[in-house]
Amino acid sequence: MIKTENDIFILAIESSCDDTSGAVLHNRAVLSNVVANQEIHKQYGGVVPELAGRDHQKNILPVVDAALKKANVDLTQINAIAFTRGPGLLGSLLVGASFAKSLAQSLGVPLIEVNHMQAHVLAHFIEGKNGDPGFPFLCLTVSGGHTQLIKVNDHLSFELLGETLDDAAGEAYDKAAKILGLPYPGGPLIDKFAKEGNPQAYKFPISNMPGFSYSFSGIKTAFLYFIQNETKKDPGFVEKNKADICASYQLSITEMLLKKLRQAAQQQGIKTLALAGGVSANSLLRKSLTDMEKEGFRVFIPPFEYCTDNAAMIGIAGYFKYLKKDFADLNITPTAQYSL
Repeated sequence: MIKTENDIFILAIESSCDDTSGAVLHNRAVLSNVVANQEIHKQYGGVVPELAGRDHQKNILPVVDAALKKANVDLTQINAIAFTRGPGLLGSLLVGASFAKSLAQSLGVPLIEVNHMQAHVLAHFIEGKNGDPGFPFLCLTVSGGHTQLIKVNDHLSFELLGETLDDAAGEAYDKAAKILGLPYPGGPLIDKFAKEGNPQAYKFPISNMPGFSYSFSGIKTAFLYFIQNETKKDPGFVEKNKADICASYQLSITEMLLKKLRQAAQQQGIKTLALAGGVSANSLLRKSLTDMEKEGFRVFIPPFEYCTDNAAMIGIAGYFKYLKKDFADLNITPTAQYSL
């Protein structure tokens, strides 16, 4: 690709958990977004941090190379390297950070550190979607490790209104799936079975936390006791009622998530709502939020490819930081905990 004076090419790297991803962005347009998944964790029923770090080391070079080739962009055209600094698994983050720093130094281009959670939100500004949210807007960010309610005032100005005080919504899905005997990752499977079930079949408790805080530990415990009690009475209970169980559990979590979002929208006087994070791929959550358009809300939901961890979202965050010349020093280190 021929580069002109106003072109900005960002090479982005994401390695916060168990997906190694590389992307190339031309301004706000994604030219490539390559993701290598790690299958090894399925046999353990969850991500094993040490194994994740090892696989990142194996995957990162071929993934970045594939991203550059798919984008038809040469390293000499790259203006900056963006990488995930945190939050995430420290071993995984170290692989991406070390690779990004070495490459930026060798190319003589700026290094841009990105907050993973901010990047999920900024995926809404990737070119080619159906318009961008106007500022301010509220974003419900839901993933396996985080559940946050964020007021977004600008591309680089975020206000955390509330978050989970214990488990994340994605973890609540995966733990319930494990109780049901479903393989990891279980969240998408619960969504799949729920489509065939009756969401009113069973009732699970919805937490009532102060402010805009969330809690999912209670519904996880209630779900465990419910399954244990029912299987004592009928060992075949789960297999006979799997669709109804999944549909009922999914409805409870969705109602919990949107209850706080609705309250925040009313308090803040904001009519623009957005969804982000891996759990934003959940079909009921997407439909339920979209249905709020009937109440006068403007709703923005990212394409499926930008819901789960990917480097394109790191790249768009890097693009906005590049415009502000917000660059990182080469001695910067990743951090497992990284607040907004």
